[in-house]
Amino acid sequence: MGSGKRSLTTAAMVLACACAVLSAPGVAYASPTPGSTPTPSPSGSTAGAGGTGGAAAQDPQAVRKKKDLQAIRKKLDDLYHDAAVATDAYNAAEEKARRQSAQIVDLAQEIVKGQEKLDRLKDLAGAAARAQYRGGGLPPEAQLWLSRNPQEYLDGAGRVRQGEHATKGLLDEMARTQQDLEQYAKDASAQWQKLEANREAKAEAQKEITKRIAAAEKLESQLEKEEKERLAKLEEEAAYKAQTAWLSSGVLAEIGAKASARGKRAVEYATDQIGKPYVWGAEGPKSYDCSGLTSQAWLSAGVGIPRTSQEQWKQLPHVDVKDMRPGDLIIYFDDASHVAMYIGDGAIVHAPRPGRTVTVAGAGSMPILGVVRPDA
Repeated sequence: MGSGKRSLTTAAMVLACACAVLSAPGVAYASPTPGSTPTPSPSGSTAGAGGTGGAAAQDPQAVRKKKDLQAIRKKLDDLYHDAAVATDAYNAAEEKARRQSAQIVDLAQEIVKGQEKLDRLKDLAGAAARAQYRGGGLPPEAQLWLSRNPQEYLDGAGRVRQGEHATKGLLDEMARTQQDLEQYAKDASAQWQKLEANREAKAEAQKEITKRIAAAEKLESQLEKEEKERLAKLEEEAAYKAQTAWLSSGVLAEIGAKASARGKRAVEYATDQIGKPYVWGAEGPKSYDCSGLTSQAWLSAGVGIPRTSQEQWKQLPHVDVKDMRPGDLIIYFDDASHVAMYIGDGAIVHAPRPGRTVTVAGAGSMPILGVVRPDA
């Protein structure tokens, strides 16, 4: 069994145990993280999860420090959220640019084929014109009188009329081909303009991503080691609180659908990526952003889906949370700026944000917008 599957199994077991713990009143537990074990406390507080219990809770300085760290956590969340939105914009522009580049190549090929056709038609029309010239410029009546065999002349005249009709057809076909070439050129020019606009959109999105991530990293770099550790605990507490509330609603008892064959393959791909770093705009195989992971996981299962979380939300069929099954995608936040893959037992696998790696988390640890099914 690979390390990804071991992590998945461990996380699923922890989450399953969590469901049982919820039935015991007055017991709280910390969000499970790799390499750590939550310590339940009969009082309902989590030991060591932020240093707010006992005497520390009465210390005004400790309370102030916690509020400061909460503000920092909120600021970091906002910065990384904005970076995620900009990443979606970058990925959308990148996907459009790929399509437009392919369309430009197709149009260029059509232009080449059209020009070759036009050249052939011109050669045929030229040959017809030369043949007509060799027939002389006398009027038909004179040619009939001078002919030694009137019947032969009349037969020839019929062939001439057929040739004239054929020549007219050639000219008409040349005109249509010329119009097609002009339209192909206009379409290619329009696609180039769109491609340039998307390149500008990508550049702007890239600037925004870089700016937000740099601001977040600068803010984190100003923290002391102890503050970083406490901040991480606050993040765990917030995620755990949200997951606990989601589980306590009884939703997990309603979710029992089994994964489809393709869904199993998508889950296997996604969980095999556990531990690989988040990199915005990345689609593997060494790193991923959130929608890069989900789109590549489903592509490995033979299903192509949109590249961005927002387009996945817009274009893929929606299903109720209670009906979701492993392999389905959970879309988060009101602006659909994050996506994860449901893997069962109330857990997801996702690429969280810069500075983090692909990991397993609670499905309810973030605000759920809805669920989509790639293989509906």
